[in-house]
Amino acid sequence: MSKFLIVGLGNIGAEYANTRHNIGFDVVHAFVKKHGGNFEVGRLAYVATVKWKGKIIVCICPTTYMNLSGKAFKYWLDKEKIAVENTLTIVDDVALPLDKIRLRPAGSAGGHNGLKDIQAVLGTDVYPKLRFGVGNNYPKGMQADFVLGKWLKAEEPTILLKIEKCIDIIESFIASGIDQTMSAYNNSSIKP
Repeated sequence: MSKFLIVGLGNIGAEYANTRHNIGFDVVHAFVKKHGGNFEVGRLAYVATVKWKGKIIVCICPTTYMNLSGKAFKYWLDKEKIAVENTLTIVDDVALPLDKIRLRPAGSAGGHNGLKDIQAVLGTDVYPKLRFGVGNNYPKGMQADFVLGKWLKAEEPTILLKIEKCIDIIESFIASGIDQTMSAYNNSSIKP
């Protein structure tokens, strides 16, 4: 039975709930809920394991805070003996517009501290990432405030649709592989 590791990046604590920077947590929680799983406190992360279509899917939301995400990623990758190509990291991306999601088999951290740490710990940027566009509607020098800010009411319908689309992408990634999933989803625009 093949195994997958799904990693949602975010920060623990009520003050970070429902912020742009925590969308990775939100997507992974929605995926686990759909598949009837429950999170438990594990080493360095909240962890849920679900079975779907003959596959074991270990889902984590690191409790290390964003800047140390690599530690949790590597621990669960090694503990569960999962191939790096069978991982998918869900992350917010200010370089993508709000209506976009992009799946990639590799790629730079793009200034994202969680991805930077994973890359540093793994020694490579070759691991699959699902980038959730949050837009860049902020004044110069205000990126941190923007990503740590809550979604605007007007954005919420789009966010809910994108979370559902991310669940579809995770399922397709697991069932059909990254190439077919990228072809099916990367160029679509998601609007209510």
